[in-house]
This record gives sequence, structure tokens and C-alpha cells, in this order.
Amino acid sequence: MKINSISPQDSKYLQIITTIAIPPKKLHFIGKIPDKRIPTVAIVGSRKPTAYGKEVTYQLAFDIAKRGVVIVSGLALGVDAIAHRAALDAGGKTLAVLANGVDIIYPATNRDLAYDVLAHEGAIISEYEPGTEARDFQFLERNRIVSGLSDAIIVTEAAARSGTLSTAAHALEQGREVFVVPGNITSPLSAGCNNLIKQGAHPITCAEDVLEIIAPELLRPQSLLPLGSTPLESKIISLLQSGIRDGEELQVLSEVDIVEFSRAITMMEISGTIRALGGNQWTLR
Repeated sequence: MKINSISPQDSKYLQIITTIAIPPKKLHFIGKIPDKRIPTVAIVGSRKPTAYGKEVTYQLAFDIAKRGVVIVSGLALGVDAIAHRAALDAGGKTLAVLANGVDIIYPATNRDLAYDVLAHEGAIISEYEPGTEARDFQFLERNRIVSGLSDAIIVTEAAARSGTLSTAAHALEQGREVFVVPGNITSPLSAGCNNLIKQGAHPITCAEDVLEIIAPELLRPQSLLPLGSTPLESKIISLLQSGIRDGEELQVLSEVDIVEFSRAITMMEISGTIRALGGNQWTLR
């Protein structure tokens, strides 16, 4: 398939990553990236999950993707592969971020999964030039892209010393929400998760725990949507409820000048109607 290259600044969906430390100047991808910013969650964890880890990863990824949220992971064995597969089974969209060139599927055992991601209008993404082989340090570099593309990350199972925890660290540095599945205190593969909870990460037991924070509009019935104090605020709320999150796009569709739009956004943020996600991205509270 065709390999595309794009500056994140030129994509409404990818612009969120321009706010992270050491943002990639360009990303290479095969497949289809969303045209506009929509809720996105990264799911990461152990390459050798327990039966419990497999079950909760699949259930959370399936339920979140079913709501229309994009699932991001790294196409690795274990939790990554399960998250991608669950998103596909739910009829959702998923993006795989590689630590090597997009023309090399690694690990090769996930080649069929990668093809399924592409067949369902997902994408394979990398900051590395085509032909670049995977190296150990690149997996750690890749993790900042996984979290940087997302509004939140979920760690479903991780040991006390795990590469997965680097993704959580990047997420915290980037101001992303971090959710963690609590685990058995006697299980080594839950030690990393339980430690993250002790450090302040959100414990998660169901998809709603995540959606309530990053995309409440996906849970709230139309009748319970917040009301704006002006016609412009009401219009902005309606646009946010439809899934539009990019400030520039909201301003254009609101059909007002930038000064009037900025004033409305400021008042809505002060009143608690909306909240900033970074990178000129907005969501309802």
C-alpha cells in the first residue's frame, strides 16, 4: 500500500501531538487517519498478560471502541494485539504505532492483524523512515507517540519494571489522563499497575470510567446536554456533542470571528461547561 508522509501540524487529528516534548516533525503512515479530531484512547500493557489481563484488555477496548473512540496501541504481542483486535471486533477504528518503518511489520506474527487494521480504515504509523529496522531504544521513543496521539491511556497489566510504564510516564508529562486496571496484589504483572494507582492514576473498572472524563458527550443523552448561556455557546456545545473538538474548526463552523469565538470559549471554560485538552482541542465536561 502507499506510504504517506505528513506534518502533524497539517492534520486536524494529529495536531494534538505537536504539544508534546520533542514532537515528530513528520509521521509516515499506511492506511487512513481520521480527518478530524475525535476521542482517542491508548491501551498498553504486558507482552505476556495473564488470563485476567487478556480478559480486561479485550473488554475495555471493545466497549470503548463501540462508543466510537479510536484505540491506539503499538501492535506488540500481548495487550497491544488484544486491544487492536477488540477494537476491530467492535466495528471501531484502531491505529498502530510502530518502532520501525511502516513497511516492516514487527513482530511478523502480527502481520495479519496489521492487514486487518488497514482493511477497517485504520492506519499503521511511525516517525521512522521506511526501511528502518526496529531497535530497542526506538520502542521507548515510540511510546511518547502512542500517548501523544491520545486523550488518555489505559494500562491494563504491567510488572513493576515494564516498558509499558514509560508510556504512562510520557502521558503524565504530556498532561494526558492515565487510567489503570487494579490487579491482584500477589500478581507480579499487576505490581506496576497498582503502583501507578498509589501515585495518583485513575483506577478503572469499566469503559464509562474513561468516557466520563475524556468524552462525556458519548455517554450523555441529548436531553441532558448542558445549555449555553448564549446562542453562540449553544451552537458550540452542539458542535462538540457531534464529535468536533478542534478549536479552529469549531470557530469556522460557529460562523463568528475569532475574537467573539475566543470570548465565548473563555466564558464556557470558566463556567465549567467545557475543558481544554491541549493543542487547541476542546471537549464537554
